[in-house]
Order: sequence, then structure tokens, then C-alpha cells
Amino acid sequence: MNGRTSTRRALAAAVLGGALAPMAHGAASIDSIEQTLVQLQAQLAAAQQEIAALKNENQQIKQQVAATGEAVEKAEQEAAARGPSWAEKTSLGAYGEMHWNSLQSKDEIDFHRFVLFLGHEFDARTRLFAEVEIEHSIAGEGQEGEIELEQAYIERDLFEAQHAQFGLFLLPLGILNEHHEPDTFYGVERNPIENAIIPTTWWEGGVGLRGDIAPGWDYHVAAHSGLEVPITGSSAFLPRSGRQKVSEAPAEDPAGTARIRYTGIPGLELALAGQYQDDLTQGQGDRARAFLWETHAVFQRGPFGLRALYAAWDIGGDQAKARGRDEQNGWYVEPSWRFNEQWGVFARYNRWDNNAGDSADSTFRQVDVGFNYWLSEQVVLKLDYMDKNGPTSAQDDHGMNAGVGFSF
Repeated sequence: MNGRTSTRRALAAAVLGGALAPMAHGAASIDSIEQTLVQLQAQLAAAQQEIAALKNENQQIKQQVAATGEAVEKAEQEAAARGPSWAEKTSLGAYGEMHWNSLQSKDEIDFHRFVLFLGHEFDARTRLFAEVEIEHSIAGEGQEGEIELEQAYIERDLFEAQHAQFGLFLLPLGILNEHHEPDTFYGVERNPIENAIIPTTWWEGGVGLRGDIAPGWDYHVAAHSGLEVPITGSSAFLPRSGRQKVSEAPAEDPAGTARIRYTGIPGLELALAGQYQDDLTQGQGDRARAFLWETHAVFQRGPFGLRALYAAWDIGGDQAKARGRDEQNGWYVEPSWRFNEQWGVFARYNRWDNNAGDSADSTFRQVDVGFNYWLSEQVVLKLDYMDKNGPTSAQDDHGMNAGVGFSF
């Protein structure tokens, strides 16, 4: 074989190799693609299995949610059928006040009272109201304090805006007798008219009716136990000395109280009330028919406030007349100004006479001036100056009072 032939063969081999090389490379690529497809198919199958598992889990969760919803709905229906629990139908509250009196007549500090409220709703129409009071911090033999049941009555809704009361309740007389929490009035001590003439706090046992009679008008009537005033001594025929507090109280001569009130204008309250008792002595002496009447006004317009009250007793019988106590009366007027949520100032002029049936001068006059500072809406600090002038100089008194009170 000559050189030319060898060259031809070499060229042919090169050409053939160049033509077959891509085909070999293509075969390798196909194998790689097939392997990739197999892997993808395996991954897809795994993903499908995972999706199926998730769908199954999701279905189980939906079933659990539905079951929980049904259980909650059933529990709510059962709770609604049972009504509110005992705790949900019971409410608690309290108020208290401590006083410091630096007067000509005394210099002392006293936690005057702590009162605990209890309310309970038996059903939609029947409820209980009760108050227990501790006076002067400690009670017991030889102590100044007392523990008293101030309210304990059942109220029953008769029909719309008409209610009946049964038990021991506060009488609807004056401004403070029913509402006397310390954060609701000015002055450390309560005004002397609603002490000496209307013996606040005054409660009795009996039955009552209250309700609305027209837009802005309401009434309150009650038949209840009465006073039993002493007929001898310095406290004879004084209303405050006759409070029995429904403690094994003689009931030979009960009493009746009625009030009509108008509150149809925002910020205004006008009221007229009266009480009659056939014998204030409960048969101890001469028959002492007694009639008490009072009228009052409460006005609040913006920062300006005004309270005014007049009350008078007319007591029959020779024994009361001989002491000049067949007539007893008093009145006060109290303007005030509330600067803001914290500060308020007041001035009050008081005049009363428990011996008004006597020709001699027996009138007391008292001026109170001071301020309230509310730490919170229902927590108050108080400071005032009191100047009292009695029928004689020995009955005069003056000085400072300070106090703290709260309610909730």
C-alpha cells in the first residue's frame, strides 16, 4: 500500500469519526434525560402522597372544628337554659369614711362608718338589696361602735316601672337618707337638718311601692314601723332619739311615708314628702300624733350646683307641747362650684330648732365652708370650716373638719 492510499484511509476515518461523535453524545444525553424523568416521577409521586396526607389531615381538622363548634353551641344553649350562675347574679359594693374633727367641743379622729352592700338577682323580676354597717371601727361591750343592718329587702317588679318592696329599707325622705355615700355630697359631716330634724340614716321595716306615674314623675309610698321617742330626759320627743332600727321594735303604732318627685329636666330634682304616725311614743304616755313633711330641690347646671331643703314636725300631745317640742323645723341652702373633675367648693347655711313650739329663742345657726378634692371619681378628700351659734354661748362651736371617703 502506497502512501497515497494510507492518506485516503486516514481522511475517511476522520470524517467517519466526526460524523459518529455527535450520535454517541446524543445517546448519552437521552440516558441522562431518562434518569431525570425517573427522578421527577418519583418526586411527583412523593408529593402526591404528601398532598393526599395533608388533605386527609385537613379534613380531620375540619371535622374537629365542626365538632368543637357544635359542643360550644350546645354548651351555650345549656347555659342559657340554666341562666346566669350564682356569682353572675350577685353584686358587692361598699363605702366608708374617716373624719378628723378639730373643734372647740372636741378634737378626735374617727373611722365613722364602713358599709358593705350586697345585691342578688333571684330571677328577672325578683332581687335582694342589703347593707351591713360598722360604725366607729369597733363594736362590743364598752365600745362606741355598732354593727347594724341598714337595709335588707326584697324588690319585686309588678309590671313596667312599678316595684314592690318587702323588708327593711331606707325611707324616701330628704336628699341624703337614700343616697349618702361620701363622694356624693360636700362637707365632712352631713348637714345638721338631715340629722336633727330628719334623722338620717333612717330605716324601717315594712312594705313599699314605687314607680313612675308620668314622664319625669315618680312616687314612693310605704307602710312601716315607726319611731318610739322617749318622753323624759333631754332627748324627749327628739326624732333622732326615737329610731328603733327594727330591733325587736314595738309596732303598736306603725307609720306611713309618701313622696312624689320630679326629675323631668336634666340636672333638676324637686320633691315633696310626708310621714304620719298615730303615736310617736308607742303608748308610753299621752298620745302624740306626729306629722313630718319635707320639700327639697337639687340643681346642677355645668359647674354650678345648688341644694336646698326644708323639713318640719308637728307633734301632738300635752307632753310634747310642754317641752316646746310639738313643733320642730329646719332648713338649709348649699351652693357649690365644681372647677373640674378634681376640685369643688361649697358654702352652706343651716338653721334648725327642735324646740320651735317654745316662745324662747332655741334656734341653732351654722355656716359651713370648704372644698372637696376627688382623687378619683369615687374617692374624695374633704376639708371644711364650721361655725355654729346656739341659743346660748355654751352651745356655740367652731373649728375644722377633714375627711376621706370612698364608694364602689
